[in-house]
Amino acid sequence: MRGISRLLLAVFATTGICAAIAPSQVVVLYNDADPGSKSLADRYCELRGIARSNAAGLAMPKSADISREEYEDRIAGPLRAEFDRQRWWKRGRDANGVVQPVENRMRVIVSMRGVPLRIRATPKPQAGKDPAPANAPPKPVDPVAGHDEASVDSELALFGIEGLPNEGVLQNRYFKSSAPFANAGHPYLLLTARIDAASVETCERMMRDAVEAEASGLWGMAYVDIANKYPQGDEWLESIVRANRKAGIPTAVDRFGETLPKHYPMGGAAQYYGWYDWHVGGPFVHPDFRFRKGAVAVHIHSFSAEQLGNPAKNWCAPLLEKGAAVTVGNVYEPYLHLTHDLGILHDRLLAGHSWVEACWMAMPVCSWQGVVLGDPLYRPFRRLDGSGKVLDEDKPFRAWRMASERWADRADERRRQLESAAQRTSSGWLAEAIGLDLLADGRSSEAVVQFQSAKAWFATSADRLRQDFHIIGIDRAAGRKQLALDGLRAAALRLGPQPESAALQAWIDLLDPPPPPPAAPPSR
Repeated sequence: MRGISRLLLAVFATTGICAAIAPSQVVVLYNDADPGSKSLADRYCELRGIARSNAAGLAMPKSADISREEYEDRIAGPLRAEFDRQRWWKRGRDANGVVQPVENRMRVIVSMRGVPLRIRATPKPQAGKDPAPANAPPKPVDPVAGHDEASVDSELALFGIEGLPNEGVLQNRYFKSSAPFANAGHPYLLLTARIDAASVETCERMMRDAVEAEASGLWGMAYVDIANKYPQGDEWLESIVRANRKAGIPTAVDRFGETLPKHYPMGGAAQYYGWYDWHVGGPFVHPDFRFRKGAVAVHIHSFSAEQLGNPAKNWCAPLLEKGAAVTVGNVYEPYLHLTHDLGILHDRLLAGHSWVEACWMAMPVCSWQGVVLGDPLYRPFRRLDGSGKVLDEDKPFRAWRMASERWADRADERRRQLESAAQRTSSGWLAEAIGLDLLADGRSSEAVVQFQSAKAWFATSADRLRQDFHIIGIDRAAGRKQLALDGLRAAALRLGPQPESAALQAWIDLLDPPPPPPAAPPSR
């Protein structure tokens, strides 16, 4: 690592780091009827230096789903009383007589596992409908009209305002902001998040990883799986790819129509963004897969956070179970334009904002389906300025970041310097990053050379196989079907009976589908 260390001695460009939300501005909400919920609240207060008086325990139902009445009687009403008692806010009436916070000492509510997750839809009476007149033009359909099901967290964001409608969505005035929340001037809004997962142990690990990762920064590979579903979501993911390249974060991009195949060899993953499968799949079902400590991982899906108790269903619970520190999701059908804009979210994280600020900057509405999972105070990219504890496993990624800053407008010099460091240190990570950078510039032949070097330097068969996927993907994207198949079959022979062979077979079956099974003989 000596060559990389020499690169790291260069001066990093200064990045703007935003003023953090203070621990004194965080309310820790837990279910007083659930001992595990209280223990998590105590642990979070300890880790983040939050006064124990900021922990609010309420006697809530011990179920993930509650009715609208239960939400009002067991959560919102008692929590308003607690805010009043603690003098955390001051409420008054606006010009229309609406009671709302006009001053607020608190910025964040973080709910612990055990706090209910979803508010069920209120049953609607079935009324008779008059038939539409003949030849009447169709009326436009508002997909959110009449819907009052929501995440508990999204409702709590505006719980200090009385008399708000339950149905439909409410505007989030912090959406698209780039200012720290302390300077935003929205005393009626509280940013909400939750530390919730399939087990108490996973929740504790999420909290601990966020704090520990901040000491050194989040470094590693990014993986972006653009499945070409809808232009809006695809563009969010493309903007992440562009932002990462500018920031100096090596990013592997898959633009094929299907999601990444089962057991794809995703190594060194600090970031994952993708879509659009119903349940977890691809790399994340490999029994040995783990994200790097502090990882940000999001899969766009309408019901990604429908439940958080089963680590094999939907997406949020499985990603957290595989080591991610934070994610976002939806508890019911949200409609894409009313979910987190992942391009904005990632941009604000790179700018140094906390997890909860970035997520709410990216969410257009309240009183809807979104949920923010993970430590709200976590700032994964606060060390992009080169500060923090330098770990050996981070050095290739720190070197890539530094080179991207130092030679931002001199791509060939940047690659020359990094290639020299890769050769001195036999760094597969640097060689792979150079190859991905060349590939983004359309220089595929040169990229192949770097991927071949990375294969020679990586110690594990999974990391070597990923280079094969990069090279075969070049042929596949160019329409060279037979070359891609030859490469896949040769890689399968080299690999042998390993779990990752399922990923190779998935691509083989896509390019050369097996014949259908023989028809069953007719019954006599």
